[in-house]
Amino acid sequence: MANFVLVHGAWHGAWCWRRVTERLTAQGHRAYAVTLTGVGERAHLLTPDIHLSTHIQDVLSTIEAEELQDVVLVVHSYAGMVGTGVADVMANRLHHLVYVDAMLPKPGETWSATHTKATREGRLKAAQASPNFSFPPPGPELFGLSGEDAAWVARRQTPHPGHPYSDVLDFSVARVAAVPRTYIRCTHPT
Repeated sequence: MANFVLVHGAWHGAWCWRRVTERLTAQGHRAYAVTLTGVGERAHLLTPDIHLSTHIQDVLSTIEAEELQDVVLVVHSYAGMVGTGVADVMANRLHHLVYVDAMLPKPGETWSATHTKATREGRLKAAQASPNFSFPPPGPELFGLSGEDAAWVARRQTPHPGHPYSDVLDFSVARVAAVPRTYIRCTHPT
């Protein structure tokens, strides 16, 4: 059976993987959903000191602490930055890297680089105005959600640390390319 490590996108936490982890463990797999520092149930740790490197270390630490090998690392949205950083450091421990509607960064790129100028400026302005340098979550409709799912997400989203938005990710293309990768583009969020 496989060892899955699941990493959420911005404003979320391990909670968003609940349905997935239940299905994976029911099939006999080991599934670890990581909550990145400063969001989700770790929102109480939100400080201006959180950077992209903090989130990469969160995942590396989970893999180390659980003594995992042959990891299927599944990353969503913003966590594409995190997963790419993990693959750069720990390619030898990864069996596969799965990007689910996730960032596919280029070396030297930031998460904000793919957003419009208005989005970048709005998020950075919000972070600068926040005492903990964070920016608020968008409404769940941005993710294509409605009804009970939208209400569930709206109740759980938390502000996201601001520095990971503009932190540069430098990595070796060769090291990351050594890990088999799959990209899943979700067109109907159900």
